[in-house]
Amino acid sequence: MREKAKTAIGGGAKKILYTLKTVKRIGLRESAKALTAKNTCKACGLGMGGQNGGMTNEQGDFPAVCNKSVQAQSTDIQQPIPEEIFAYNLSDLQDLSAHELEHLGRLNTPLFKAKNSDKFVPITWDWGIRRAAEQFAKTPAERSFFYSSGRSSNEAGFVLQLLARLYGTNNVNNCSYYCHQATGVGLSKTIGTGTSTVELADLDGCDCIFVIGANPASNHPRFVHKLQACRARGGSVIIINPAKEPGLVRFALPKSPKSLIIGGDEIASHYLQPHIGSDIGVLKGIAKVVIEGGGVSKEFVRQYTKDYEPFLVDIKSTSWSEIETITGIPQSEFELIGNIYQRSKNTVFAWGMGITHHRHGVENVEYISNLALLRGMIAKQYAGLLPLRGHSNVQGIGTIGVKPVLANDVIKNLERELGVSLPDLERSPGLDTLASIEAADRGEIDAALLMGGNLFQATPNTSWAEKALDKIALKVHLTTTLNKGHLHGIGNSESIILPVAARDEEFQSTTQESMFNYVRLSDGGIHRLDNVRSEVDVLTHFAQHLFHFRQGSDAKEISFDFSAFRKHSSIRKTIAAVVPGMEDLKSIDVAKKEFHINNRIMHSPVFKTTSGKAHFRVHPVPKSTSSETYPFRLMSVRSEGQFNSIIYEEKDSYRSIDKRWVVMMNKKEISNLGIGKDDTVDLVSAYGEMGAVSVHAFDIPDGDLMVYYPEANALIGRDRDEESKTPAFKSVAVKIEVTSKDTKVENE
Repeated sequence: MREKAKTAIGGGAKKILYTLKTVKRIGLRESAKALTAKNTCKACGLGMGGQNGGMTNEQGDFPAVCNKSVQAQSTDIQQPIPEEIFAYNLSDLQDLSAHELEHLGRLNTPLFKAKNSDKFVPITWDWGIRRAAEQFAKTPAERSFFYSSGRSSNEAGFVLQLLARLYGTNNVNNCSYYCHQATGVGLSKTIGTGTSTVELADLDGCDCIFVIGANPASNHPRFVHKLQACRARGGSVIIINPAKEPGLVRFALPKSPKSLIIGGDEIASHYLQPHIGSDIGVLKGIAKVVIEGGGVSKEFVRQYTKDYEPFLVDIKSTSWSEIETITGIPQSEFELIGNIYQRSKNTVFAWGMGITHHRHGVENVEYISNLALLRGMIAKQYAGLLPLRGHSNVQGIGTIGVKPVLANDVIKNLERELGVSLPDLERSPGLDTLASIEAADRGEIDAALLMGGNLFQATPNTSWAEKALDKIALKVHLTTTLNKGHLHGIGNSESIILPVAARDEEFQSTTQESMFNYVRLSDGGIHRLDNVRSEVDVLTHFAQHLFHFRQGSDAKEISFDFSAFRKHSSIRKTIAAVVPGMEDLKSIDVAKKEFHINNRIMHSPVFKTTSGKAHFRVHPVPKSTSSETYPFRLMSVRSEGQFNSIIYEEKDSYRSIDKRWVVMMNKKEISNLGIGKDDTVDLVSAYGEMGAVSVHAFDIPDGDLMVYYPEANALIGRDRDEESKTPAFKSVAVKIEVTSKDTKVENE
């Protein structure tokens, strides 16, 4: 067990030094080219770059670079992986850590692993694509699935989903099912749209920002600048997070000399630390204060909402003792936060996966919407709802159709525009991401095409996921670097890995959508490697071979010629014609005019629900996941040195932790368990175990634990939110077994 020697802060000189070190390693010229070219940032969904230049956001702020952007560029600007590496057995490669794999270099040659082989062998592009197409052609479409990460372009995503549907399946899914799918479902039911209701500029006019279940200091660093600016103009920043994250307490803004000199700016004006999974209790508590204090915007509620009366009855009938017990927060703290909210004129609610990663994730989101509706803090300028999206184009991938179910108008538009027929939902209902892997476990999936990402490590219940994926006879990966998802779950199956260009290496321009519904154009054009291809190029050639091999079979003949989509501009014209709100995409490469998607930003009370009004939702406060057998609540978290499942640094500088096989708990719990300086613990859940885990003291409530993702997936089962199908990554019941030199004592 190790404790912090001094109070840590976010940002600051250490991040500047890290950036300088990284720039030195990859070269000043290469770094400058990558960070200033007209390409969208490859990191979080906040968005920057595009036609304004690599370090500029849509407001013209410069420099808008952050540590995550530098980290993302650092692994793209690597030399190719030496082919000698592939002489090693699969088991040797599996021994490498995620960090070591990411830093082997860029993949620059297609690879193949045969079913009965324990090695990858380099292959030619033509052989790899033909082999993949031949195997898919032999596979009934419903025994396959297609997956995309949020780093791919709108153009590649559109081709992927169209290819899958013309092949005959709606088993099309993406990484949002593991992150913000609950947001889309929850907001669609309450306000009629599944994305942010605010634009970036709205953050400059609000006087209160709630940040719930998120750690933007590590995951969205440039958002912290907006939080600091709110504080500087006298506003409030209310953090609701079980963990007291150093970067949300104080953050030294790297581009502000004053902030660096004074040791960082205060970010949180108020910090609530509820128990893990008690978010609805927290939100009900704040709503109760507003209602009891007469702070309800009655005219807004009367004119623009429905179902307020049942909500009011539920809040009044929920006792303070129940709220205090489930959240661990006293009434006095709720009254303080509720009064601040009542005085606010313009409030923005931002949240992350601490809200969505629960069995009641959709309900959590609905209660955030309830709280905003209660005071009319939606559908006006400088106020609204802001889901903090993870990857740089995860929202865009959903917008252009990489999901099992398309809207009826999109289906009709596609069929009319391209002269094709898509599979109906009765014949092919479409599988979400976790359901696809469960189908594989049942022996119902024979082929999968995975565009980017690391589906193996992203999936809960690691040992189960590996076995399930290995039951898929063929997996085809499109990727820039190797990760554990390419090496696990392939022992008894066939795998083809195809190296693709990074966003700024694309041979034609591509587009991406930020979490503010803002679409950017990336020029690409940087040359680094000689044997990578565009994702669109790979997919269109694969499609041509696939449908050629299916000619003469019982499969439905496809008349659409995918070679028409080799030109990215043709794809964009099609998207503009079939996806409502994306009309301006048609000429973006000519006009160079980036845009907000039509009818997404809500500055007036027009709700796209069936009733035309926003809806209050009512749910009970969920019970704790802990039990007598498993008395602790565990949530998985990311470190400052990682992005999604990519590990750029083993060290977590903000939490002052230098390794990843760690459990974080408070000092009181450590003392109660009798954990000594050199002791380790075993974490045990109903689904798995993490053995010999180091212990780190951290400010988190009694009974709550934190473990790094994806390592924590060994403990996480397949419990999920039934509406969004998002796994409960942050609602895990565990017990601790203390390991000392001579004895092992179980603590329950």
